Amino acid sequence: MIILGVCVAFMLIGDVSGWKLFNADRYASLLPVEEGDFAEDVEALTYKNIPTLDDVSAAKLANRKLGDLADIVSQYVIRDSYTQINYRGRPVRVTTLVYGDLIKWINNTSTGLPAYLYIDMVTQEVTLVRLTEGIHYTPDEHFNLRLDRHLRFLYPTTIFEEPVLELDEEGTPYWVCPTVRYTIGLYGGKDIDGAVLVNAVTGDSRYYAVKDIPEWVDRVFRADLLIEQFDNYGTLSNGFFNSIFGQRDCRVTTDGYNYMAINDDVYMYSGVTSVTGDESNIGFILCNQRTKQTKYYRISGAEEYSAMSSAEGQVQHLGYRATFPLLLNIGNTPTYFIALKDDAQLVKMYAMVNVAQYQIVASAPDIAECEKQYLELLARNNIGADDLYETVEGRVTRIRSAVIEGNTFYYLSIEGNDRVFRVKAADAPGVILLDQGDTVSIKYRTADAEFTDVSAITVLKN
Repeated sequence: MIILGVCVAFMLIGDVSGWKLFNADRYASLLPVEEGDFAEDVEALTYKNIPTLDDVSAAKLANRKLGDLADIVSQYVIRDSYTQINYRGRPVRVTTLVYGDLIKWINNTSTGLPAYLYIDMVTQEVTLVRLTEGIHYTPDEHFNLRLDRHLRFLYPTTIFEEPVLELDEEGTPYWVCPTVRYTIGLYGGKDIDGAVLVNAVTGDSRYYAVKDIPEWVDRVFRADLLIEQFDNYGTLSNGFFNSIFGQRDCRVTTDGYNYMAINDDVYMYSGVTSVTGDESNIGFILCNQRTKQTKYYRISGAEEYSAMSSAEGQVQHLGYRATFPLLLNIGNTPTYFIALKDDAQLVKMYAMVNVAQYQIVASAPDIAECEKQYLELLARNNIGADDLYETVEGRVTRIRSAVIEGNTFYYLSIEGNDRVFRVKAADAPGVILLDQGDTVSIKYRTADAEFTDVSAITVLKN
């Protein structure tokens, strides 16, 4: 009874010692937050780097791909957990297979899972990678091949966060298993101090402290943990009682988050609003999910769900539904990028909504066209997008036309310029009268694309 009483007392004291009431400053300091400059930190993305799929759409495409593979679909199904990573400079969602049932596991476990899949979030292409040696270690395996049991034998006293699947630059699948430590009392101040990387094929493992984790790893800190730590920072920085009474300078994240790819790292994005829960943001945060580096940007504007409603209002006659936004730098202004999906969860259109003025909305079936319309709206509203354009004058050395999806486009080459300029006839009807040898003035926006879209064209000399 004495021993039992000592144990209970120890647990109670350990629990009380971790209360926020006594440790507000320690909870607030778990996540170091810096002030950031949005235009400087978040470079404008090119079309090839803007992810357009959420996890639901990715799952739809992956299941369709598996259905085309007769030798696999009869024995395996796709694991319903996807990890968004940067793989060879591309934003992708990756997952593995699982056995269809216990009998199929018995028949196939000796050779392992024969493949994994990844979905390119820009092109929406699904790639199934067949392995020479199958994957033997997963969270869905049985007996000693089950990942958590494998880890427990190797690291008997370590507490692990939920593992995620990632790929190194050679395409080898690894389970990234973050290790947990509690920094306040017995159970308070949950944080990550490192990760064990487990080769999904061989089971070989190695522990890394956070500062030593290889750069190809993208997901060490879970989004919900980062959200929790920022909410503690935002509400407890001025003390525990201020978080309840008065609530001076108290702020929390909005209801939702998304991911951004910046410099080959994955960042968790979330808006920040006041604790009163109004329908506007006072800023937003970007958290590096490998290093936990966090920056806060003081930019006020509409919260994400208001922007989603604004985008849906543009296409209400079509009944498309908005996905949770990405935050992009378009025209050197913070912009919500939203994919619009039909009832079959397929992306049909795209929308761009200005964060500061969410009534400024552009939508189109094509990202390039959507951006063009959006930049024109920014210029029309004097938001400063005009300085992103360049002008070139010269003689037309070549001109071609093509009809794409019912629209006529003209492609021009200008003497002394290596770009191929593209003009939509509906936007500049006079282009149909152009001939080789005419001198023109072209206004365009620099972009890393095969063709440079023209914003305005003027004939100077026929």
